[in-house]
Amino acid sequence: MRNSVRLIGNIGRDPELKTLPSGKCYVKLGLATTNGYQNAAKEWVKETMWHNITAWGSTAELMAKVLEKGSEVLIEGQLASRSYQDKDGQTKYTTEVIVDEFIALNRSKAEVSV
Repeated sequence: MRNSVRLIGNIGRDPELKTLPSGKCYVKLGLATTNGYQNAAKEWVKETMWHNITAWGSTAELMAKVLEKGSEVLIEGQLASRSYQDKDGQTKYTTEVIVDEFIALNRSKAEVSV
């Protein structure tokens, strides 16, 4: 089996392109997906889940150029988990989607010539 994730959701804030000392660039952003269900009282309930998204290189550059807060986007990538030490020395764990491809589904900033 292949590690593959596909999500459709909305960007939580404007993507900010950052560059490492090595020259490699990346974008980190939050993606909100919403699912719904009927509860026992037959009321429609929506649940929003936030996903950590990371893109590298030319994909990151393009995402920063065409996406903005609120943009609806389809993300395809791989699920990655890692740990790190916070400023207090505590081990923290995080899971993120590393973007392979994306499609902007609405046309705000995406109408810009790419």
